[in-house]
Amino acid sequence: MSAPLSGLTVLSLALNLPGPLAVAALRDEGARPVKIEPPSGDPLARLAPEWYAALTRGVEIHTLDLKTPQGQRELHALLAATDLLLTSSRPAALARLGLDGHTLASSAPQLCRVRIVGDAQRPEVPGHDLTYQAESGLLDPKQPVMPRTLIADLLGGQTAYAAALALLLGRERGSPERERVVGLRQAAAQAALPLEYGVTAPGGLLSGTQPTYRLYATADGTIAVAALEAHFARRWQELTGPDPEAAVRARPSAHWLALAQDHDLPVSAVADLL
Repeated sequence: MSAPLSGLTVLSLALNLPGPLAVAALRDEGARPVKIEPPSGDPLARLAPEWYAALTRGVEIHTLDLKTPQGQRELHALLAATDLLLTSSRPAALARLGLDGHTLASSAPQLCRVRIVGDAQRPEVPGHDLTYQAESGLLDPKQPVMPRTLIADLLGGQTAYAAALALLLGRERGSPERERVVGLRQAAAQAALPLEYGVTAPGGLLSGTQPTYRLYATADGTIAVAALEAHFARRWQELTGPDPEAAVRARPSAHWLALAQDHDLPVSAVADLL
């Protein structure tokens, strides 16, 4: 059987992480991925070469200087055979290349477009994952520790992928919609919803105040206990007694992992990839 997106071509001008993540997901569903990179290349190739290689596997890469007339001519020639255009530039930069929505709606009415921007409400304002996490309350101002993941970029890439699928499916069904805007700040705000609604806020059910859903120090490491449902909670409490913190600290992680396996409990060791 052919893949769901077989026969469709995706052209990406998006550098760094969110765009390549979306393109890789579309590639994995059968789309033909084409990417345009500037002469200086994609910064991700220098930052994380192995990740870049994984995301661009099977991607047809063209090096073009879009600041030149020749580069722009080659870009628009590629667009003629494209079903979906993915960008991550600010609107003013796209307009200079003739890639603004109004121009493309006239010159390429069947072309679907996903525009990844920093902030969908203020697309010309610069920012990156760190600033969007900071604005969304995902960083603790009392303990200024850098985040261990790029949640706005990762979720933004998935949102762009979903937007692409919706546009392509809608086009097949006769929808006139051709463009969606994905904001990384909005992606970070979505990731902050558990905090906003109190689920992970201090005192919330999943904040670590409950003995059945929290991190525990063991004799030689740390484990994560997620005995959220009543039957899990009851088993965990029976195993650890009235002072679970002291009980867990008295034994190594391997003891608790084996016990969890024997008693069908959701317990994992906390991994440290650093």
